[in-house]
Amino acid sequence: MQGKGRNKKNKMLTKFQNIVIIISLIIISGCQRKPDTLWPEVTKEMKPWTRWWWMGNAVDSTNIQALLQEYQQIGFGGVEIAPIYGAKGYEDYYLDHLSPEWMAILHYTVKEADSLGMGVDLTNGTGWPFGGPQVDEAYAATKFIVGKYKLGAKQQLKEPIRSTDPKQPDAPLISLTAYGRDHKTILLTDKVNSDGLLTWTAPDGDWELYALFLGKTKQKVKRAAPGGEGFTLDHFSKEALRQYLQPYQKAFGQQKLGVRAFYNDSYEVYGADWTEQLFATFEQKRGYDLRYYVRELVSKDSTEQIARIKSDYRQTMAEMLLENFTKPWTDWAHDHQAITKNQAHGSPGNLLDLYAAVDIPEAETFGSSYFPIPGLRRDSGDIRNVDPDPMMLKFASSAAHVTGKKLASSETFTWLTEHFKTSWAQCKPEVDQVFLAGINHVFYHGTTYSPKEAKWPGWLFYASVNFVPSNSLWSHLSGLNQYVTRVQSVLQSGEPDNELLLYWPIDDIWHESKGDLKALKVHDIDEWLHPTDFYQQALQLQNEGYAFDFVSDDLLLRMQIKEGKWESGKHSLSYKTLIIPQTDKMPIQTLEKIIQLAKEGATVIFHSLPKDVPGAHNLESRRKDFQQRIADLRKISGQQGIGKGKILVQEDLLSTLKKEQLYGEAIAKAGLKFIRRTVGSTSYYYLVNLSDKAVDEYIPLNAPGKAWYVLDPLSGRTGKALTKVEKEQTAVKLQLAAGESRILMVANKERKKEGDWVYLENQDEEIVLKGKWQLTFQEGGPVLPQARVIDKLVPWTTLNDSILNDFSGKATYKLTFEMPALAAKEYVLKLDTLYESARIKINGKEAGLIWSLPYLLSVGDFLQEGENTVEIEVANLMANRIRYMDRNHLEWRAYHEINFVNIDYEPFDAAKWKPAPSGLGGEVRLVPYH
Repeated sequence: MQGKGRNKKNKMLTKFQNIVIIISLIIISGCQRKPDTLWPEVTKEMKPWTRWWWMGNAVDSTNIQALLQEYQQIGFGGVEIAPIYGAKGYEDYYLDHLSPEWMAILHYTVKEADSLGMGVDLTNGTGWPFGGPQVDEAYAATKFIVGKYKLGAKQQLKEPIRSTDPKQPDAPLISLTAYGRDHKTILLTDKVNSDGLLTWTAPDGDWELYALFLGKTKQKVKRAAPGGEGFTLDHFSKEALRQYLQPYQKAFGQQKLGVRAFYNDSYEVYGADWTEQLFATFEQKRGYDLRYYVRELVSKDSTEQIARIKSDYRQTMAEMLLENFTKPWTDWAHDHQAITKNQAHGSPGNLLDLYAAVDIPEAETFGSSYFPIPGLRRDSGDIRNVDPDPMMLKFASSAAHVTGKKLASSETFTWLTEHFKTSWAQCKPEVDQVFLAGINHVFYHGTTYSPKEAKWPGWLFYASVNFVPSNSLWSHLSGLNQYVTRVQSVLQSGEPDNELLLYWPIDDIWHESKGDLKALKVHDIDEWLHPTDFYQQALQLQNEGYAFDFVSDDLLLRMQIKEGKWESGKHSLSYKTLIIPQTDKMPIQTLEKIIQLAKEGATVIFHSLPKDVPGAHNLESRRKDFQQRIADLRKISGQQGIGKGKILVQEDLLSTLKKEQLYGEAIAKAGLKFIRRTVGSTSYYYLVNLSDKAVDEYIPLNAPGKAWYVLDPLSGRTGKALTKVEKEQTAVKLQLAAGESRILMVANKERKKEGDWVYLENQDEEIVLKGKWQLTFQEGGPVLPQARVIDKLVPWTTLNDSILNDFSGKATYKLTFEMPALAAKEYVLKLDTLYESARIKINGKEAGLIWSLPYLLSVGDFLQEGENTVEIEVANLMANRIRYMDRNHLEWRAYHEINFVNIDYEPFDAAKWKPAPSGLGGEVRLVPYH
């Protein structure tokens, strides 16, 4: 029986792999368009995916089948399985991670997802970060412990040399170094016996002894699932990784799982600043023995020497993270016919290099951004005190673009608002910002597996926008999902079209005398990103309408110019110019590569020439070579050319770019944000208006073409754009209200069958829909309110009825009204106030969803002269029903581990919330346009 089962699974998984290969080929080919439409053919990667928390791994085939079907129907393209802690009362159903029962349900999930045209990714662990029972202390996250002793001339140390950490008194000694006068340094490690006693008499003078001990952070896996509890992994040790992956190797065997990607969450390893092989690796890479510089390594003083020693230490640890964890982990995934998806942020590594080493670099959004879009709700009490910066997302997308990867993903909407208070309208500008940063593969954060028998609201994970069927907004989620799918269908097509490369001087971050490792966290960008000239230049370029990517030293070393084109490996790139911001420390290999690229044909613009080499190893020799090249650069910069290219040193970057015939897009000056893609000779602009003002004007574009088309990712409508020639450049008519987005297609030949885009102009007098509205409640709870008739449109929470205040679900506002002759070219339904999303029916026909700002919907095709009926099905937030449950002390949260917290990580309690406004307010209008 088992053999037959395995054969059946192998056939199924082979089929799944073939599908993955086919989909990959579709993506690589640039995504073909559907016949007679401007939209690309949709693959499952183009749909939004969602993180899928398996609480306690208490999952079964019946619920998995039903849930996957619901996810597929609402528009998800795949799930990312993340096993975590479990719900109380369901312990008998828990499955241990990697047990045969767990593996069987994983195989079933992959098979069921495949049958629905969905994909499956898998967290390569439980909770986060990587760790578990297979990680014994030898391979656990490591830190150094420092001991300091003083001796005078001819003195001996009487006390034993022991770890100063009272929790780790037996931590082994790894180095003992004595420092005397006149820079005398002596290694004494081999003079300490097994009892910790030092057999050494100090020579003349005063001596300081620094002992390093190999300690452990003792950090354990956060939010671990059953069978996944244990120490966090030492991410700098290749042997530790091998040990960690052994249980997976054993559980997977030689089977093809059918899992598309293995996933690694953000690096949240705290206090890990050492690894057992560091001394040996450091000497191999940096050329000197770090044991002689322990005093500088642990010093809190601010000197150039200390900064250089610590820079070398940070670089070495960054390289060990890349070489001993990220790269071999990716190789391991490839051996299992899968790819890797990794969040590098938060780590002490070079973010660009870490992202570039995996198959899908993944960024993360955390918290709520401010947008001045009129009507967009952002209550200060419901958001975290953070200020997300989309520039951070460009580290992941840049690594993908520079290395020719087709996908860059994002964990999206983490802690967007307080629980149960997120509307789809709040999600749109956040995901727009993600797309504008170059991300094209969105993962929602997220969806919790919940069995059918679990009472409302089911199982829920903290820190999440609840993209779950129990959410009262669920049936309207298809609107957001369709929007994301249409945008990603374009952004996954073809290639990025960015003209500038911006060098990231990581050595300037590492060259810091304070602290030890530099963890490049999302929450610390005010320290390591914002103060830099690199960041200021990026902002300036963005505001001036330039499209750019970041590049690291290593990624730059891989590049070449062939026949005037930038290349990286086998990938042809769109860049025209390399920009070097103010850089203090630059490796000589990077400087030499920049000169070589210029000789091959590159244009390079230095904001100013770099000043010195980084690190302490072989300093004087390297510094001499460096200064010679800088002197050569000063002589040749500004000349007509260097080989086939040129090097310019100019403080005024924008003027220099214009002199080089490189101009920013006028779109930016009009108040729009954009990103460009090319598919063959066709260009695509993704345009978003995140401002507080409407844009309605002709705007010239840099991309050449012969035909211009507008695509609306919200409705799917398309049409030929209006254009006119201004100063020998074609300008395109663009209309975007605050909060709206469009895709502009610039083609080299006209599509004869495509009709004209309908511009909303020549507005006639608005028609206000008045009369007696029927208000009927369809589904929700805790109880279904009675239907009623209202004379004026108001939110149902203003009708002085506690049952209505407690209700979360859907209700329909229905009105019959008269229309005169339909003389206008288009009619737009406009809702003044909407809490939170609406499905519109006119004369019994589905007209569409209104879920994002502005609350507008074109409905001219559904109206008729004479009597008409409009039905507006409104879904509100989950908040009011949760409030009711907490006010009445009804248990709905019972989880092991963190249980449930609010946005400030305090115990969650909605009892004191005010009822969230729900329903319609103001007026419903029909706006005619001629």
